[in-house]
Amino acid sequence: MPAGFRVRVGADVRVHDGGRTLVGGSPLRVLRLREPAPALARGDVLEVADRTSGLVAERLLAANLAAPEPPPGPVGELTVVVPIRDRADRLDRLLAGLCQEGQGLPVVVVDDASRDPAAVASVAARHGARLVALSANVGPAGARNAGIAQVRTPYVAFVDSDVVVAADTLRGLARHFADPNVAAVGPRVRGMAVNGRPRRFERWDVDGLSLDLGATPALVRPWSRVGWLPSACLLVRLADLEDGAFEADRRVGEDVDLVWRLIRRGRQVRYDPAHVAEHDSRGTWSTWLGRKAFYGSGGAWLAQRHGDWMAPAVLSPVPALGALAVVWQRPWSIPGGLAALALVRLRLGRTLPDTPDRARLASALTAEVGVSTLRQGAHLLLRHWWPGTAAACLVSRRARRAVAAAMVWDLLDHRDVPVVRAPEAFVARRLDDLAYGAGLWWGALRAGSVRVLVPKVTGARRPRAPRPEA
Repeated sequence: MPAGFRVRVGADVRVHDGGRTLVGGSPLRVLRLREPAPALARGDVLEVADRTSGLVAERLLAANLAAPEPPPGPVGELTVVVPIRDRADRLDRLLAGLCQEGQGLPVVVVDDASRDPAAVASVAARHGARLVALSANVGPAGARNAGIAQVRTPYVAFVDSDVVVAADTLRGLARHFADPNVAAVGPRVRGMAVNGRPRRFERWDVDGLSLDLGATPALVRPWSRVGWLPSACLLVRLADLEDGAFEADRRVGEDVDLVWRLIRRGRQVRYDPAHVAEHDSRGTWSTWLGRKAFYGSGGAWLAQRHGDWMAPAVLSPVPALGALAVVWQRPWSIPGGLAALALVRLRLGRTLPDTPDRARLASALTAEVGVSTLRQGAHLLLRHWWPGTAAACLVSRRARRAVAAAMVWDLLDHRDVPVVRAPEAFVARRLDDLAYGAGLWWGALRAGSVRVLVPKVTGARRPRAPRPEA
């Protein structure tokens, strides 16, 4: 990590033992800082000045306990690749923000066999963008690969035509490449209503856009708060694409696959929500729900390539058994669940760093483990497993009670939603779950594998994920 590089401790990190023990991140981590490492507080900035500070900075970033503050100024030249099929009006809107005279970026527009190629060519020529015209439709992944072949700069930005992003936003993201460990970085992708007076489902799409990964910066990794990045707006170091870019024959999941292949090679991928791109909302009910199902349908292929990185939940054995006991709804269920939490508390009390407030920290972490297990269980019932859950509800009173409890938990888990919007948001989440879950099961049936529906149990001996093909 270069001298002068700065990282800031997260605002949600909990500090113990006078700044020697930090708790937070995703997945949850406990980091113990020993001499000569400096003690740190929430929001502190650490600047790399020597080997010790560099090592601490790397550990903080790797644990998602801190976010980088890239140095100002340009890092290197950047080329934008835009795959498109028709939608010349959207291309015109995007290029207006990318190709401004005097401060724009070089852009390669890849026309993926448009039905009106002249309209796309006219827009590209008007903005000074280079045009690559394909004679056959190959899909966004293949079109991006065709664009990569035209790039001669150290970095490339992939931007879809239904996105609005400024050239300065992409330049700001490119500053992350000052860290040589970073292979890719993406902004926050916010929903943008197409109509001046958005209809209800458009509001749902804007508020709950599948591509919006939240307001917290993160190191991208599977099983964490930010486990992937969309190619709707994604910057990549060109040298990291030499071993393969997007899977050309894939029309869903190819962006997740690329990000995970980079991570598997030991490279870092960062998410920086301080920079924002805007994505059009869907124009109809069918396209909104269809897009959710489409995303789900790619899960089985990703599970075949990356194993349990695509698992719908990640559970520890003891709290998972406690949750199962509660779901079983027997007289011994509540005592069984409490016993599981007691075992978790006992284990944490023995394994956490020996600090003055270890007992209090162990109790707090036990509560977080319990909440996380309940949250993931509710998601499994309502989202990933809902076809099986619905069938069980037809014949089982216990299943119906479990679903009702999961829905109540969902409401409590989203208590930050304004009361007047809570019913609407609840309906939107259920429709999202139904569409995504249907796509997930359809993809599993087509692949002849249910691996994408199987949670990962930590500590269990499982076969390694197959390595992606070259």
